[in-house]
Amino acid sequence: MELTIDSRFPGIDDLRNRARQRIPGFAFEYLDGGCNEDVNLIRNTADIREIELIPQYLTKHTGSEMKTELFGHTYDAPFGICPIGLQGLMWPGAPDILAKAAHQHNIPFILSTVSTSSIETIAEITEGHFWFQLYHPTEDRVRDDIIQRAEKAGCEALVILCDVPTFGYRPRDIRNGLAMPPKMTLKNILQIMTRPEWALRTLFKGQPTFDTLKPYTPEGLNLKQLGLFMDKTFSGRLNEEKIKPIRDMWPRKLVLKGVASEGDAQRAIDLGLDGIIVSNHGGRQLDAGQSAIKPLASIAEKYGDKIKVMMDSGIRSGPDIARTMATGADFTFLGRTFMYGVAALGAKGGLHTISILKRQLQQVMEQICCEKVSDFPKHLFQD
Repeated sequence: MELTIDSRFPGIDDLRNRARQRIPGFAFEYLDGGCNEDVNLIRNTADIREIELIPQYLTKHTGSEMKTELFGHTYDAPFGICPIGLQGLMWPGAPDILAKAAHQHNIPFILSTVSTSSIETIAEITEGHFWFQLYHPTEDRVRDDIIQRAEKAGCEALVILCDVPTFGYRPRDIRNGLAMPPKMTLKNILQIMTRPEWALRTLFKGQPTFDTLKPYTPEGLNLKQLGLFMDKTFSGRLNEEKIKPIRDMWPRKLVLKGVASEGDAQRAIDLGLDGIIVSNHGGRQLDAGQSAIKPLASIAEKYGDKIKVMMDSGIRSGPDIARTMATGADFTFLGRTFMYGVAALGAKGGLHTISILKRQLQQVMEQICCEKVSDFPKHLFQD
């Protein structure tokens, strides 16, 4: 489709700066921050940008094609939208905006269990062309019902999350009262008053809630009780015994997100999974770990012929997508980049951000004489 870019905000940094001006400080810090001292948050992107590509200017070039086949579907570009929790806190209706934009541009959208739209709503927006990321419930009946809803809705791939055995220690969110249970402080109220458009749209849309989880949540819970309910209902720690019944009941593509080692990649293959997403949760879980790009090369080289190897965390731009693909990823996903776009431009933000990324990536491909995305590794500079 036509790539339409608002000339006032041609770069992702422009969108980030605009987002900071448009949403309350507590919402921006939830979106923008990592855990502890943000070491891995910063390292994620910095390490990606250490990667260099080799141009081939005198090679015959007939054009560059971004279309990418993944799990039997040909997408228009080799990137998709990450699952993001509490999207409606950052901008009212954000998951609906992004799902619609992804569907129009034919790229994958992953809905998080703890986002603010339901499985059924996203299925209607995307005509069933979406993925769903499952936080593992402690009760089998809740797990089974959520999975059955996703299957009935047409979900094309189920993504199970392995990198949240505990919630990351996030000082900003604690200061802002966004740790569970959340609270609204005078400071936060004053921040809202300085962002009238966000406040009015939130008032019109209603307080963001975990819409997918409404059937399992008792009515009348206050915010503290809701936090305690969530802690009791979901356990982020996965193991082989928890994955096996999911593999048995899920008939479509099953992906493990949060892989950061060769050992976990091999276990995913042994369990019959279809794909892995190399990720460190955007630097929000383990500050002392590696950046996501570091283990990608060895995992892709060792297991790329056995399972689809994808990556998220730290990817911010078209050139970053190119660098990640050159390192061995079959596909990439971005999270904060898209939320900057929606927070900056509202309903137009999803389409605008995808257009930027497509145009940037196309320019890189043309510049280095890369005809298809599977050729990116041929352009990787290695010492």
